[in-house]
Amino acid sequence: MNFLSDRLNSLSPSETLAMSQKSNELKAQGFDVINLSVGEPDFTTPEHIKEAAKKAVDNNFSFYSPVPGYMELRKAICAKLKSENNLEYKPEQIVVSGGAKQSVCNVILSVVGPGDEVIIPAPYWVSYIEMVKLAEGKNIIVSAGFDQEFKMTPAQLEAAITPKTKALILCSPSNPTGSVYTKEELKGLADVLAKYPQIVIISDEIYEHINYVGGHESIAQFENLRDRVVIVNGVSKGYAMTGWRIGFIAAPQWLASACNKLQSQYTSGPCSVAQKAAEAAYTGDQSCVAEMRTAFERRRDLMVKLGKEIPGFKVNVPQGAFYLFPECSYYFGKSYNGKTIKDSNDLAIWLLEESHVACVGGGAFGAPDCIRFSYAAADEQLIEAMRRIKETLSKLQ
Repeated sequence: MNFLSDRLNSLSPSETLAMSQKSNELKAQGFDVINLSVGEPDFTTPEHIKEAAKKAVDNNFSFYSPVPGYMELRKAICAKLKSENNLEYKPEQIVVSGGAKQSVCNVILSVVGPGDEVIIPAPYWVSYIEMVKLAEGKNIIVSAGFDQEFKMTPAQLEAAITPKTKALILCSPSNPTGSVYTKEELKGLADVLAKYPQIVIISDEIYEHINYVGGHESIAQFENLRDRVVIVNGVSKGYAMTGWRIGFIAAPQWLASACNKLQSQYTSGPCSVAQKAAEAAYTGDQSCVAEMRTAFERRRDLMVKLGKEIPGFKVNVPQGAFYLFPECSYYFGKSYNGKTIKDSNDLAIWLLEESHVACVGGGAFGAPDCIRFSYAAADEQLIEAMRRIKETLSKLQ
């Protein structure tokens, strides 16, 4: 007998976490596994941020925090948005949550109901479509392929809009592709959205600080959309703070209030000590962000070079984040030792088993012809991983 709800039964497990778990199981068996499956910086949290957390413990920040987060942190986020993005927000428009993942889910659950349509460009982050399912909405997937740098065009957006469209989820810099929308490209999308005032725009900017184009552009900069754009961001990627679980939204007041109401009923305020660490991240020395970005850019260049040396891979040059997302359909239908590769998910599992390199098939991201490698790892590991992959793929006939 199945006691689980239809809501839960409709969800799929996270492919990225599943591949990471499989790689950990092989490691436990004594295999030398290189894990390029998880979107997590390999750097440790900067010292001044850790010191702020220790100080918070000593100063007894051990009680419940306000549901939307401490006022000091929300003010620091507003200051960051003003200085880095030239965007004006009040602390009341900020809601701090247990990671940007919860922030996205808060917004979706606040605005999407049964039958509402949500436009999601593919490739997409694995959890977006599952969150829409959770809200009983309908995913409208817009495929933006390799030849268009994995970016949706205004014409594609317009064609996907119907009277039932309630939201659009945009991610730039993108997970899984590393694509970055320019100001002109965002303006093209904004011009379309201006004609449809019923659409809420969820702008996932968690990789803001990991871009290689000289500056981040947000769709929130367009005044005619400001009353329905919500920025999602956090400290996980830019400050190497994944385990601290602090994300936030910057939203119009009506939506911030809605997310505050929702969060009050199922998690309340996020971890008190982690909030004080995040405050230090936003108000302290920012050189750590630049240093990590420089390292990621070097690794990006290395992975692009090594990826292009693998026969059959089509590799673009990602402009942000820390992922390589090559098109790999050349290997579909090829076999080795009785095993035939049907799609990129098959290929990812086979690479893990044969070369002990963990990556994620593109099917989980709505791009079944591609495969995702995270280059948030040491240079030597990346070189060895790509050597193994190239050698292993050469066996397929």
